[in-house]
Amino acid sequence: MSKSQEKTRYSDEELQEFRELIERRLESAREQLKWYESQLKELAENPDAKMRGFDHTTGVEEIEQLAMLAARQRKLIQHLENALIRIDNKVYGICRVTGKLIPKARLRAVPHATLSVEAKMQRR
Repeated sequence: MSKSQEKTRYSDEELQEFRELIERRLESAREQLKWYESQLKELAENPDAKMRGFDHTTGVEEIEQLAMLAARQRKLIQHLENALIRIDNKVYGICRVTGKLIPKARLRAVPHATLSVEAKMQRR
């Protein structure tokens, strides 16, 4: 494909494919977040049930780890929801630094990516 014929955005069919991928990932991420939150709630309501046989420090570390994982999951959910907005606006898959299309392989691996690998490497 010559420079003048280079694609500037993904087709509606391609965007639909990415939407389905993101919606599946979003569903999975929400389920994982629910599990983390249920574990945190269980620990908060009944700390002795989980802590039997562990010292206090181990329990605190477990709670902190679950809280960190829940926070990361919330962040992932937000990124995936933002990707759906970019699909609606037909700007999904366009690198926010270079303006070029992010390769499909990268988007399949990291569907919420907003940077091409090239742009990401430049930022380091």
